[in-house]
Amino acid sequence: MSNRADDIRKRIAKRKRERQQTSYDQSPRKKNVQPNYFVRDEERYGVAPFDSYEGGGANQHPLFNKEWFMFKVLGAACLLLLVAIMFKDGSARFENAREFVSKAMESEFQFAAVTEWYEDQFGRPLALLPTTVEKETPSDRAPNYALPVLSTKILENFEKNGQGIMVETGNNSQAEAIYEGTVEYIGTKAEIGGITVVIQHSDGTESWYGNLEATDVLLYDYIEKGTKIGTVTDNSDGVNGMFYFAIKKGDSFIDPIQVINFE
Repeated sequence: MSNRADDIRKRIAKRKRERQQTSYDQSPRKKNVQPNYFVRDEERYGVAPFDSYEGGGANQHPLFNKEWFMFKVLGAACLLLLVAIMFKDGSARFENAREFVSKAMESEFQFAAVTEWYEDQFGRPLALLPTTVEKETPSDRAPNYALPVLSTKILENFEKNGQGIMVETGNNSQAEAIYEGTVEYIGTKAEIGGITVVIQHSDGTESWYGNLEATDVLLYDYIEKGTKIGTVTDNSDGVNGMFYFAIKKGDSFIDPIQVINFE
């Protein structure tokens, strides 16, 4: 017990000398230096001192573990190498593993579904700030699709190509989101023409808006029902426009006329 007490006293004395020397070296007027004899409680009561992080300097943040971080990097590299070997080998023993990896990489991430789950669990982002948006009830979440464009006339029905419909619109018509969701694709599709925007909805469906002249949304934007998506491409007559619309659920397209009243 006496040896323990002696060690503590020696440690306290050493710390006093170090702090006194540090204060003396850093002071612009060395002759007026006041020694610092502050002793931490853990030393005073015989507990080994511990380091604390106060930001900056050489101290390591307590939430960051360098060894664990390097281990995760090494694990990720090994996993990537293993997948590369499986696909490079081509043998039948890795067939199931290759099929699983391919399916996982080709599956579309359900942004809209995750967003809805997050709002159910934690509320909308910055939910603690004042807002005029009322909390939705389960009945409000039921799909209630809006018209993608106004003043439409169906020119090509669903039976024509088994995917979507082609409608005639007025000049400079605006395409709007039929339901809230996340923009998962913006690009061109040869079979549709113009620019195509695909929105993923929380009910598992996708809405396709094609033959657009310009778009007003960005990839991965979360948009509300009725949000302006883009401008429909006008016909050569300068009077009407042509708009493509489709709804996809899973791997199959469904007839938009069955869920939306275009009349």
